[in-house]
Amino acid sequence: MSNLEVVHENNDYIVVNKMAGLISEKSPYEDCTVESQVLNLLLKNKRKPYIGIIHRLDRVTSGVLILAKKKSILVEFNNLFSSRKVQKTYLAIVKNKPQKNKENLINFLVKNNLEKRADIVPSRSKDSLECNLSYQVIDKNDFGYLLEIKPKTGRFHQIRAQLANIGLPIIGDEKYGSDQKYFPLSICLHAWKLTYQVSGSKEFKTFEAPLPKNAFWTFKSI
Repeated sequence: MSNLEVVHENNDYIVVNKMAGLISEKSPYEDCTVESQVLNLLLKNKRKPYIGIIHRLDRVTSGVLILAKKKSILVEFNNLFSSRKVQKTYLAIVKNKPQKNKENLINFLVKNNLEKRADIVPSRSKDSLECNLSYQVIDKNDFGYLLEIKPKTGRFHQIRAQLANIGLPIIGDEKYGSDQKYFPLSICLHAWKLTYQVSGSKEFKTFEAPLPKNAFWTFKSI
């Protein structure tokens, strides 16, 4: 079982740095998931711990993930997410040079269940959902260009699909056209920061997940 990297823990929730290759939720088909890792950790201090899945990351994505330790906290975070009071910041590495250093992308996305991917379509339809993100180039190395990405919507595979749609598939993401090899069950997409507004106050909390420890992620700026 892979080691669990805890970013922060309190009585209400636990924040972890998810490893790429793991799915978020417990599954009868998987020996090791983030939820099962957290359960094993919490069982050391509590006989029947509660774990609420607030949000998920794709198997191939690493980064910050929050799990609730109380039902009330799960409900509270669900409300924060649905009212868009949570801002996620991702980092991605792309091999191709972006035409623009910063850009806002708005597309229409259709979930392709047969191929388990998202397809960008040219215009709105009854099956499509609008997806919106902004990116900016913040560094580069021998492997490619480092993008900081802020999604404004939370659609299935939207970062992967929207970047590929402008000729910037994420390194390792063969499903969306990358020809650059990376590690198995992983792509160069990392959920770097998560910021939320504390209920009933003007205070914001931010959690940051350390970058994957490999040569692809060696940059001078971070």
